[in-house]
Amino acid sequence: MQPRNMSMSGVVDLAAVKAAQEAKAKAEQARAEAARHGGTGAVSPADLVIDVDEAGFESEVLQRSTEVPVVIDFWAEWCEPCKQLSPVLERLAVEYGGRFLLAKIDVDANQMLMQQFGVQGIPAVFAVVAGQALPLFQGAAGEAQIRQTLDQLVQVAEERFGLTGLAVDPEAEPGARPDVAERPAGPHDAALEAAVRALDAGDLAGAVQAYKNVLGEDPGNTEAKLGLAQAELLQRVQDADPQKVRQEAADKPGDARAQIAAADLDLVGGHVEDAFGRLIDTVRVTAGDDRDAVRVRLLELFEVVGADDPRVAAARRALARALF
Repeated sequence: MQPRNMSMSGVVDLAAVKAAQEAKAKAEQARAEAARHGGTGAVSPADLVIDVDEAGFESEVLQRSTEVPVVIDFWAEWCEPCKQLSPVLERLAVEYGGRFLLAKIDVDANQMLMQQFGVQGIPAVFAVVAGQALPLFQGAAGEAQIRQTLDQLVQVAEERFGLTGLAVDPEAEPGARPDVAERPAGPHDAALEAAVRALDAGDLAGAVQAYKNVLGEDPGNTEAKLGLAQAELLQRVQDADPQKVRQEAADKPGDARAQIAAADLDLVGGHVEDAFGRLIDTVRVTAGDDRDAVRVRLLELFEVVGADDPRVAAARRALARALF
């Protein structure tokens, strides 16, 4: 199973967005449910380090990353630096007390996963947070660097995605996974799932319509707003000639239409700050309807990235300075 976010670099993964929105609620539900049954819902320290293969990747990494950050250690038996790094990661997984889960992947037995993550050499360490894959470091890093990286990871997971980690009980039976209460289905869940499936299948028109249907009944639905913004962005760029668009933008730095088209490509390519900066610069040199069109497109791109992203907050401040 390919990591979902790696198929569309730079664009928000809707499955991950939904997982992020629900992760904190799920964790709170799990703790409340465990408390009602007189238990802690905790895992054993031995369960914080797991071996993962291609067959179990979706359930053990992607799905569990909606509960806890999953750190992936790509290793092999013949790799001497791996023999230095892996024990450190295993010890820290226990020391961090459930703030992250360590998934060990033997690259010799799981070549497809190695290729899908773009691993060029081992040891290589990635993280998956709410369905989104993040490269952490490659090589046998020192423990101080590893700790700093892990501290940043757990902070981002908690602050941006509400992932507070797993409760750990030294008395818990190894392998006994806590029961997690399922979130009751919302009134628009089926429509939202259909929209995500349409996006995955490349049916952009179908996805746009599905999100509009949800917003017609629930104008404040955050997931539908973000999904619609992404689907419409992909619609705009699907038939574009990138070379032609970028050449026109370079030749016409003050042309609103050319800069808007190039900014769309920037965002789809993962160059978020470039897209925002391009449009803010264009706001400064345009006026009237052109300026307003650039401003509106920038606000739409904010929706794609998400209001809680620090790059959006910085760009909003820059836009305000450019406008006033």
